[in-house]
Amino acid sequence: MKNKLSTILILTLCLFNVCFTRANSAVPGYFSEKEFNSFFPQRNKFYSYASFAKAISEISFIKIKIEKRGDWIYKITRTDKRNNKETVIRQDKDWNETWAKAKPYSISTVDYAEFCTSKNINVNKKELAALFAHIAHETRNGINNKYNDGLMLNHELDTNANYTVANVTYPAVAGKKYYGRGPIQLSYNSNYGFASDCIFGNKNILLKNPDLLNTNPVTAFETAIYFWMIPQGAKPSPHDVITGKWKPSTAESQKGYKPGFGMTINIVNGALECNKGNDVAAMKDRIGFYQYFLKKFNLTDANCYCDCAKMVPYPG
Repeated sequence: MKNKLSTILILTLCLFNVCFTRANSAVPGYFSEKEFNSFFPQRNKFYSYASFAKAISEISFIKIKIEKRGDWIYKITRTDKRNNKETVIRQDKDWNETWAKAKPYSISTVDYAEFCTSKNINVNKKELAALFAHIAHETRNGINNKYNDGLMLNHELDTNANYTVANVTYPAVAGKKYYGRGPIQLSYNSNYGFASDCIFGNKNILLKNPDLLNTNPVTAFETAIYFWMIPQGAKPSPHDVITGKWKPSTAESQKGYKPGFGMTINIVNGALECNKGNDVAAMKDRIGFYQYFLKKFNLTDANCYCDCAKMVPYPG
């Protein structure tokens, strides 16, 4: 009887909290479904609490190893921890060239199970506030400064542009458009291919079917978490920045780079919003959403370097 009651209690707790199996741990219930809905009161029903939870659960079984020679020659290995299968999902053609091997070598690992699983619950809430701020801004369609209009759009309003670039590794598929879709508004064939490689182990799933982000809410949320966790080029990941794992080098400090929410703006959309002073509307909107979600989690970020007004943007 005691074991039966324990089982019932666990199941009951799972019904009222975010309780789902992950690769390394169970995510505590930082907020309920009711609270999630209140965070995004005008949201498109496409974006549900259940889909967000399932996306976190599914992507947590993925680990990505990124090896680089120099800045732009990659070898990327994906591990699915459910069966411990390792797959090289990308190896640039120059990887084994003698001149490439002479370049500085670096390696980093992205374990998606580390999303919001710090031992410090306030760090996890801060990370959620930062992520929610960006996805709310990217998908809003309402009145300025209300902060109630996030997760309304699952794709850009203007769908005429193709958003294609020349890319040997992730070439655009004829007839497909790669305009912004999903909570982070994933754009361009290069990003669709990289996200597809990491999430599915197959670049062609999203390259051939970019509309999957409009029809599958779990995949849509997975692309947001994929982007949040992975460093790209010279950029650190937003996850490493907001959780304090990233520290700027001397050269980066000279460009105005500092840990804090402002640095995540530079990573997400620095070319359009950073190093342009304090009155950039989009930057201010992201900051407003960040403060809004911090309050929802009963947090403050008193020493926040929240803007990127004086940060040199990343190229491209």
